[in-house]
Amino acid sequence: MWTVLDSPIGELRLVERHDEITAIEFSPFRDGDGRVRGVRDDAHPVLREATRQLTAYFARELKEFDLPLALVGTDFQQLVWQQLAGIGYGETASYGEIARRLGKTNAASRAVGLANGSNPIPIVIPCHRVIGANGTLTGYAGGVERKQTLLSLEQEALF
Repeated sequence: MWTVLDSPIGELRLVERHDEITAIEFSPFRDGDGRVRGVRDDAHPVLREATRQLTAYFARELKEFDLPLALVGTDFQQLVWQQLAGIGYGETASYGEIARRLGKTNAASRAVGLANGSNPIPIVIPCHRVIGANGTLTGYAGGVERKQTLLSLEQEALF
């Protein structure tokens, strides 16, 4: 099942399976990627709660999500996504920092970046909080403009 949320960064498609969020997708949506989405159901309880929490996040009223998630990925991706979840609201970390937290060298930064870009549940798993070593905004699956908007939203909420 899925629903669509209109947000400050464009429409987001929220997808659930077995009462767990499996994806948050940026528009324009890609339907030919083989992902199972089912039918639209705006009244599904998990989708309604995800919509409520994301709406509160965009209104600067929510800093931590509490949703049932089903993250499907390799063991390394799972480890990276766990690290992403530990980056606090309004904070950032570099790809190298994430690699070091995993006990890897800076050489693993590229692999961290690939895992970061494969995150199926952006915003909730805050991949937008990962930046380049020199503080620059690097790539983002939803586009650098969306990344900037999300980071700005969090910074403005802190002050």
